[in-house]
Amino acid sequence: MTRGRGIGALRRGAARLTGRAISLFARLVTAVQAVWQGLDPDADPAGRRPRVYFANHASHGDFILVSSALPPRLRDRTRPVAGADYWGGGGLRGFIGGDVFNALLIDRQRSDPGSDPVALMAGALDQGASLILFPEGTRNLTDEALLPFRSGLYHLAAARPEVDLVPVWIENLNRVLPKGSFIPVPLMCRTIFGAPLHLAQGEAKDAFLARAQGALLALRPNPENGR
Repeated sequence: MTRGRGIGALRRGAARLTGRAISLFARLVTAVQAVWQGLDPDADPAGRRPRVYFANHASHGDFILVSSALPPRLRDRTRPVAGADYWGGGGLRGFIGGDVFNALLIDRQRSDPGSDPVALMAGALDQGASLILFPEGTRNLTDEALLPFRSGLYHLAAARPEVDLVPVWIENLNRVLPKGSFIPVPLMCRTIFGAPLHLAQGEAKDAFLARAQGALLALRPNPENGR
């Protein structure tokens, strides 16, 4: 039993060191800048108010960049929502997803009928965690700015209407780590945090998802005006 505790402590220590190294590497490669529009990161000094950060999704490194851009007090309480088929299991990806970033792993194939992604996310919020969520459901490898949002964000907003839903636009990361590339290209990135949303009383699913998608697109930098 003592040996098991020792191994567990070593694994936790390795996870903390790996997390710091990954965050430092992400900041060095991307020089990531956090831009807060409509949300004061210091409004919750202790970082105890659960939030859902929902972002565009074009790279496997997206949640790492969002996490790295958060102040430490918020980062420590924030869990990415990730597919168990990619970030679960053993090996390096499982260690990074589970041990380093404490990802909330979702069975996207719903192989277990009793596994309800919305209930899992709501439970994590109830325990005080914030979440990083990608409503597109999969990486956007098209020329469109966003893929259609799946319904999970709406159902989570309905289940926990008091929780702030914060849109986050991730700029340039798809160019830093293009599909099929293992070597990042140094390029400045920004994570732009917008004003929180909430589900309005009586608001229909399609209307809410369109509003959430519009709020995220509104944060997208416009090269024409230099924003």
